[in-house]
Amino acid sequence: MNTDKTYAEQLAAEYAPKDTSKIVALRKLDRRAKLPATVFTYTFGIVAALVMGVGMCLSMGVIGGGSVTMTVVGVAAGVIGLGMAGVNYPIYRRMLVRNKQRYAADIMRLASQIAE
Repeated sequence: MNTDKTYAEQLAAEYAPKDTSKIVALRKLDRRAKLPATVFTYTFGIVAALVMGVGMCLSMGVIGGGSVTMTVVGVAAGVIGLGMAGVNYPIYRRMLVRNKQRYAADIMRLASQIAE
């Protein structure tokens, strides 16, 4: 087995210009349609969990001194965090449907070209 030849071929393949196929373009369009909704959902979910966690800490007296005012503020923050977590999935679905509609024509056209 000639390892020099194998290495040379591998190196040449790495530096050779890549031809973008229609499948790659289809995957990119699919990713472009789904990625914004996914990124927003994760970010919004993390913020909701942090708000709810701060509310829990305030209401249990871990932070804020444990006064009645801080407990009330903590309960309010916890409820707000729960509400944010509750609306996260409907927002995700709405964003995903909107982005899929935006890219549907291009994806369908490219998929029909690939199927032929």
